[in-house]
Amino acid sequence: MQQKMVNTIREVKARRVPSGEPKVIPKGEFVNITQDLGGNYTVTWQGNMLRIDGTDGDAIGRKPEKLDFEKPADGKISEQQVWDALETIYDPEIPINLVSLGLIYKVDIDQEQQQVTIDMTLTAPGCGMGPVLVGDVEYRVSLVPFVETVTVDLVFDPPWSRDMMSEEAQLEAGVFF
Repeated sequence: MQQKMVNTIREVKARRVPSGEPKVIPKGEFVNITQDLGGNYTVTWQGNMLRIDGTDGDAIGRKPEKLDFEKPADGKISEQQVWDALETIYDPEIPINLVSLGLIYKVDIDQEQQQVTIDMTLTAPGCGMGPVLVGDVEYRVSLVPFVETVTVDLVFDPPWSRDMMSEEAQLEAGVFF
């Protein structure tokens, strides 16, 4: 994508890359869109590289990604909806979702506490985008009905390898053979 300077049409939440520190970009600010892979946007603003979630795309003149989950009639967190939310989160460097990449190891749901705990890994232990990806997971899973708290535990055992990727993701990344 060619870089594009845009004016924010409303205040928008963002996360600093790579620390994941929350920031708020006020309405009427100019940002430079440097990347729009996987439904999220990487922008620069006031010398900072920031990531804006795709659900807030309208703030920068883009079509927002909609994550609409029907509330289960039983009042419980749907594990399928949690997985569906996880499948909307893409690695910022490769436009493949975290589930297909094999980065999500476990999802635990505590219905009584309305808490979801996720064990996930990174493609490399020193991945600089780790805090941003954790923030993406926390935000998107929190959109699932009845989820009050999301805890993400980064784990590195077993270590990630490309064998953990789905066949489709391997084909898309060009590593299937």
